[in-house]
Amino acid sequence: MAGPPYFIGLMSGTSLDGIDAALVQFDLTQFAGHLIHTVYLPYPETLREKLLEIHFSGDDEIHRAALLSNELSGLYSQAVSRLLAESATAPGNIDAIGCHGQTVRHRPDAGYTIQLANPSLLAELTGITVVADFRSRDIAAGGQGAPLVPAFHAAALRHPTIHRVIVNIGGISNLTDLPPSGKIIGFDCGPGNLLMDVWCQRHTGQQFDPAGTWALGGENLPQLFKKLAAHTFFSAPAPKSAGREEFNLDWLISHLSGDESAQDVQATLLKLTTYGITQAIETYSPKAQEIYICGGGAHNTALMQSLHTALPGKLLASIDALGISPDWLEAHAFAWLARQTLLGLPGNLTEVTGARHPCVLGAVYPA
Repeated sequence: MAGPPYFIGLMSGTSLDGIDAALVQFDLTQFAGHLIHTVYLPYPETLREKLLEIHFSGDDEIHRAALLSNELSGLYSQAVSRLLAESATAPGNIDAIGCHGQTVRHRPDAGYTIQLANPSLLAELTGITVVADFRSRDIAAGGQGAPLVPAFHAAALRHPTIHRVIVNIGGISNLTDLPPSGKIIGFDCGPGNLLMDVWCQRHTGQQFDPAGTWALGGENLPQLFKKLAAHTFFSAPAPKSAGREEFNLDWLISHLSGDESAQDVQATLLKLTTYGITQAIETYSPKAQEIYICGGGAHNTALMQSLHTALPGKLLASIDALGISPDWLEAHAFAWLARQTLLGLPGNLTEVTGARHPCVLGAVYPA
């Protein structure tokens, strides 16, 4: 690669809210790269509804999935165009786009994972090489295919003397344990914003509960919490990963009597998210000194306070405290992963995903 390389990371997660696009420059002084510019492009509500529908079996899935992949790639292209225009960067200066795609099935137990996108179309629309389908290679090697961001956490955030934990709270929560030396581990902890968001939208019409204020007005329902926390995912050993297959609205409703206050259910779901994260830290990272939160959950004041209360004696803060925006870390990570691919370097951590060996991840679609 001639000159300091630029990569774009595109991330659209299980929250189904939209696309995060990050322009990242890499140089020899900072292996993890420098975040140059960012763009957020929200999903149209009609697209969000179609993506929610295709998470579950239905008629003509192959055709619908192909059309959604094309529609998503058009939006990814728009996000890239805005990113380049706002940063005054020419497409020819970008080495590659790392496109996560939109996960609609995650079944490592059955040997596959599906992230919708049409990388060929995205390369055609942008004139930039695209790296996509990052998770499948890890699954082929016996891994979970997730989480992948811990490899970036290790490159960017590991401290030589302080034991840190990075918790990403998106639709699903995941954790990266970063001791000063020795083995790095990471895994999904359980639901993050996913259940709270879908319940909030069902009962208030809002896509999420800003700052957790609706949940704060409710009360935890101990019997409901006990039933939800009994999900086998929480007691399963790491490495492990989760998605809407495990945690979804139908699963939640199946545990309700019908007499509960909707606001109390929201408060209970906030406690469930707290439980998944704190249980994981207490089990796998009891000696951690600092815990940093990223993802949309970092903006949920009620959730952050709940975590503070549940984890006394530990520094707990938004990853803002390390000079990194909690909203852009995952998009930054997929720019980094695309660079790893083009350099022929592994992008997975076997201790995190459970793969038999390190793998070069992703498929490359030349411009």
